[in-house]
Amino acid sequence: MNPRKRMVAGRRTKVIPLSLDATFFFERAVQSLDRYHYDKALKYFRRAVEYEPDNPVNHCNMAGILSEMGRYEESNDILNSVLERIDPGMTECHYYLANNYANMELFEAAEASLVTYLENDPDGQFLDEADELLDLLVYELKRPTKLSTIKAKESLYEHDKARELLEAGRFSEAVRLLEDILVQKPDFLAARNNLGLAYYYMGLFDKSVQTIGEVLKAEPGNLHALCNLAIFYQHVNRREDLASLLGLLKKTIPIHPEHVFKLGTTMGIVGEHREAYVHFTRLLRKGELSAEPSLHHFAAVASANIGRFDEAERHWLQARRLDASPAVADFYLGKLAKVRQGEASPPTQYHYHMPFDEQFREWEKHPERISETLKKDPLVRSSFFWALRHGDRRTKMQVIQALGLVADEEVIEALKAFLVDAEEEDDLKRVAVLVLRSIGVEDALAVVFDGRPLMLDARRRSARLPVWDSDWQGVLEQAMERMAGRYDVVQQHDMMTLWVDYLSRVYPDVPKLRNAAGWAAALEYWTAKMHRRSITYAELMDVYGASQGSISRYAGRIDEACGIREKLKLTNRAFQDRI
Repeated sequence: MNPRKRMVAGRRTKVIPLSLDATFFFERAVQSLDRYHYDKALKYFRRAVEYEPDNPVNHCNMAGILSEMGRYEESNDILNSVLERIDPGMTECHYYLANNYANMELFEAAEASLVTYLENDPDGQFLDEADELLDLLVYELKRPTKLSTIKAKESLYEHDKARELLEAGRFSEAVRLLEDILVQKPDFLAARNNLGLAYYYMGLFDKSVQTIGEVLKAEPGNLHALCNLAIFYQHVNRREDLASLLGLLKKTIPIHPEHVFKLGTTMGIVGEHREAYVHFTRLLRKGELSAEPSLHHFAAVASANIGRFDEAERHWLQARRLDASPAVADFYLGKLAKVRQGEASPPTQYHYHMPFDEQFREWEKHPERISETLKKDPLVRSSFFWALRHGDRRTKMQVIQALGLVADEEVIEALKAFLVDAEEEDDLKRVAVLVLRSIGVEDALAVVFDGRPLMLDARRRSARLPVWDSDWQGVLEQAMERMAGRYDVVQQHDMMTLWVDYLSRVYPDVPKLRNAAGWAAALEYWTAKMHRRSITYAELMDVYGASQGSISRYAGRIDEACGIREKLKLTNRAFQDRI
């Protein structure tokens, strides 16, 4: 054999064969979209369809590209083919048809497709958009549209109310309403999807994943559910599950702006910034949602993470111009300047507010702003509830105290649920009990301390304190630390209740608490007396390192405000009478 031919043959054995399949052509199509080469993208999508002719997603992607290119008739041919041959249950295709017909000014055909969509789609993903299109058709046809029913509007009023509760950050109320809706209509997938979100916002991860799984079992291609699940997996670091799910999401090219926004945001949150950049740029290029400062923020974050710093700056400047309160945009512009200088990594915060730790630093300077922010911003509220469940110890301590400034039913329920979670630290639960008492919760509290369920009775009624001061907390922590192991849970709870009672009675004339150890010792002194335990000032001096004069003086002040000595006399007298 010729040596030259042997060398060539040897080279051939090292050639890696190119795998031409639907995934290969899909990826080429996406790359072409990234470069705005629609003709090439269309060609590659056609090849993907050739390799997977029974996959409706490939067909819908191709229809979506044709629609964006203004080739509405070809788009309609594909959508009709999906409905007739591949998946008659894809009712959203009727909505896409209606949009295409409206763009072609074939208003009668648009009306027919829209009516079919409304009368057959159970989930109502495009109900708001369908209402707008219906108004246009009524105007163009100069007559009302006849609708026998709107399938998705069964239970829709309650569902709309639940969505409003979610947007307002009233998650537990939304959960109750959504659960009631699903008892009546278990196949209402949009309600089940929102229930999964509500669980997630409350930090109930396992329930949220289970609920979203139920949606996907009924409809494997539900984009909202897939995106929600991807974010859930990201938060708990389930990398293999996330990777598998992302493989599917990367193949999805949504048609409707709401879906583009949802998918783009999801891709950004899970760290797929280049994918997110493509989706956000697509929205801005078409003018969709371009007046929303949050969209420019999302585009800026994606741009910064793929090295397009000039674009990131332009987007944050636009967000600043559009937002009446430019603090968020200013923060990220400052962050970008540090990124350019190599002093910081690009921000990955796709929610349009400052990072959690940064907000706390700001609130420490201006504590009066916490309550207003928590009441007005559901995203911040959800981040607090999530941190209460999944943050580190320091963050949980901050969150518990901050939630006390809001003191609505949502907060009270969250703190009560925290008390019975066997996985949470007992010290944090004691602070939660204190906060609940300080905001006026007077009923018995169920709590799990040291793995044992207990009921803590409200022994005293306390006036509500407006803001919990760090000096008050310092006294409480010293007393809790010294009493731990020597007093049981109920006795420690009574100490906390006594401290809140004293502060409530003397507020706003609370004395300066320079000697925290002395005040803590005074609290232990009266707690021991209330439980008929022998205690001396000398013992307290050894435990707390405070002088006898200080302990005696502070014990006197507490007694003067709360009348403990007189109450103990009455209790002893009643005890003697019973004997």
